[in-house]
Amino acid sequence: MSIEKGREITISVLKFNPRSKVSKPHFVDYKLEETPGMTLFIALMKIREEYDPDLSFDFVCRAGICGSCGMVVNGKPVLACRALIANYPEGKLQLMPMPAFELIKDLSVNTGKWMDAMSVKVKSWIVTNKETDISKIEDKVEPEVADEVFELDRCIECGICVASCATKLMRPDFVGAVGLNRIARFEVDPHDNRTAEDFYELVGDDDGIFGCMSLMACEDHCPKHLPLQNKIAYLRRKLVALR
Repeated sequence: MSIEKGREITISVLKFNPRSKVSKPHFVDYKLEETPGMTLFIALMKIREEYDPDLSFDFVCRAGICGSCGMVVNGKPVLACRALIANYPEGKLQLMPMPAFELIKDLSVNTGKWMDAMSVKVKSWIVTNKETDISKIEDKVEPEVADEVFELDRCIECGICVASCATKLMRPDFVGAVGLNRIARFEVDPHDNRTAEDFYELVGDDDGIFGCMSLMACEDHCPKHLPLQNKIAYLRRKLVALR
């Protein structure tokens, strides 16, 4: 019985080590056979194991949960673990690191450093004057409110919304959709006592809510399908009254 072989695919990777004095940005092509159900993550692992152990890219969960394997594929930011090779009928994939983040090496970027700075900028934590007494039952939250908070908490900080944002590329200090989503999350949370005026002080400028050009590439590419468009529009309507 003959076994049908998979098609040959070509994965072209931008390789560059910014910490090396001799390294220069260049593309390297890898040709390999597609297997059933192959994801880009599987293909990259095969490349690193069989062809180029020096290739750098990030991964942890391999299930679209950790957000580590974001990269630009044929011009669009995606999670490698959720990108099926079968969805690229030409069989040619050009891989580049996500822009807007510090490049570590090849396809690996430091999203954590940027996310940490963003979290501090938007004060991404509960702000309240109430002292917590762990000996007492927590305050009740209406189920629909808890669901709304949970929906916004599904963000995995993969950086794809930032990498796809034209405003971020023009404004280095722009907090991006992920930062605005954080504000929306705490604005909804009844445990947070901040007012609209408080949130305006954090993101009421061109590096925040008024810098967004409403191109909405963030929502188009978000792997968790968060309601970024609705929340950004809601925040803008609420905060514009304070200008």
